[in-house]
Amino acid sequence: MAVSETAGIAPVLGFALVGLLGVGSQWLAWRLRMPAIVLMLAAGLLVGPGIGLLDPGRDFGALMQPMVAIAVAIILFEGGMSLNRQSLSDAATGVRRLVLVGGPLGWIASSLALHWAADLSWETSIVFGGIMIVTGPTVIAPLLRQARLKKRPAALLQWEAIVNDPFGALAAVLAFELVVVVHNAATMGEAITDMVVGILASIALGVAGGWGLARAFRNALVPEYMKVPVLFVILLAVFALSDSLLHESGLLAVTVMGIWIANADLPSYAELRRFKEHATILLVSGVFILLAANMSRETLAGLDWRAVVFVLAVIFVARPVPVLLALAFSNIPWRERLLVAFTGPRGVVLVAVAGLFGERLTALGIADGQRVSVLAFALVAATVVLHGFTLTPMARALGLKATETPGVLIVGGSRWSAALGLALRKLDLPVMVADPNHAHLRHAREAGLETFWGDILSEAAEHKLDFVSYDKVIAATDNDAYNTLVATDLAPEFGREHVFQLKRMRQQSARHALPSTLGGQRIGADETYFEAIARLAEGWEFRVTKLSSEFPIAQWRERNPEGVPVADLGPNGTLRLLGPDDKVKETDGTRLLFLGPKRQERKEDRRDENGNDTMKAP
Repeated sequence: MAVSETAGIAPVLGFALVGLLGVGSQWLAWRLRMPAIVLMLAAGLLVGPGIGLLDPGRDFGALMQPMVAIAVAIILFEGGMSLNRQSLSDAATGVRRLVLVGGPLGWIASSLALHWAADLSWETSIVFGGIMIVTGPTVIAPLLRQARLKKRPAALLQWEAIVNDPFGALAAVLAFELVVVVHNAATMGEAITDMVVGILASIALGVAGGWGLARAFRNALVPEYMKVPVLFVILLAVFALSDSLLHESGLLAVTVMGIWIANADLPSYAELRRFKEHATILLVSGVFILLAANMSRETLAGLDWRAVVFVLAVIFVARPVPVLLALAFSNIPWRERLLVAFTGPRGVVLVAVAGLFGERLTALGIADGQRVSVLAFALVAATVVLHGFTLTPMARALGLKATETPGVLIVGGSRWSAALGLALRKLDLPVMVADPNHAHLRHAREAGLETFWGDILSEAAEHKLDFVSYDKVIAATDNDAYNTLVATDLAPEFGREHVFQLKRMRQQSARHALPSTLGGQRIGADETYFEAIARLAEGWEFRVTKLSSEFPIAQWRERNPEGVPVADLGPNGTLRLLGPDDKVKETDGTRLLFLGPKRQERKEDRRDENGNDTMKAP
């Protein structure tokens, strides 16, 4: 049998269950537009202390701690790989202040909250307080993806979370060493020496690992198909070696290694980062399920009113006060300061490291060390649920969302792009037209549309454009190969179902034809660039109308027999770009964007069937 009262669930079945629950929670969160972390937390609690199906400590035994430690190391490494120095831009000052000033202040404030609100001893409070300065990249990343913040506040939260994570663990190490000195009467000099040597060694290992990998990859010393396996092996070696010199310093080493690789300008960096992102999604899912399921009913029953007071003190005092002090008199606007100050979700690293040090404090004879794990879990659960549901509304109230409704990025400047952009703007959607040829953007500029002069696939575009404002891409240049390249390259970022391109010219010879598996979705009448331009020249135009019970799609079709649906915008603000085989939503209040012949204007008929202005090509 796979499950019994004594043996529990079989390890292989347990791994499968963790994977199913983790990925399933993320998928369900995507479908329901809910914070994924909340569902993962609920799923772990359900199968763990809820129905007792999974007990990681029992079912995986001694493998539990190493699995979580390696997973956290890989997550932090992937986070470090996303910290390119150019992504800091105008957030650099804020990040330095949050790490160098906010970190120590947060340590002090958290220690005070633990001692006075949770009634822990000073020894336990100082150790646990160091861990609490971390804000969890495992939680921040999915929250930022959902909230769609503007570039600078998003960068502040992301950089603080990733950089502070290893330093929080090291702060706990430092505090614990001091507690050991007090209890074991060891010399302070030895403890400080061990600490300094360990930190310097971990930084050196991280730099050496990153430098060595970058040099090997750049000089083709590693074949393409082995780059990811070699990366993983070196990552694990750096983490294990650093951790053997000083406990928890491995987190610092792998973070430094990730940052080094991110700034090494490797030609294969995009492929490495994409694979790491996929691995991290799996690991974040698995670790959250494991940690939630590992909570026992007895531990959860130990949560009392002091735990509630402690969580409230952290959320409303120990987190915001240090952040506001750190960012005072900086170039960060007050709205962004408030958002960062009241956004401090904790995640995997806090629970994992807190559990480790709780056991060590208890072994030293400090009785309340056993309360560290339950308080850490309470803080993680409370902040995950709170910020999961409040970050988006708070960002909206402070005016810090990149856009309320994601818009459309049109690659390729032309009369067709400008006309379509104007029609989309009529739907109150953000529109950007990009082209490396400045002259091609003339129509878009004359129409008053936002433009980007440059290659949309360039590094400059990645750092200058706020891609989070757009969730649809239309590749519409006169170069079919470039359209296919843009659609293929941006598909993993935006989702293949959200990337479109104009129809490719039919090639006479198969040797000149691009593979059908590359490129984007079809759009509108599925025309080539030259057919689309010719249609506008013949007098066709993009128009917008509103469907309702009084004016259904059938009536629209009667009045516009030649009309070609291009997009529809539902009453809830959901935009769909339509291909030739897609059906228009018939929901009452849907706004339909279509391409149709220009109507003969009369003095009394300059508006469409529902009173909407027609959109003419500029």
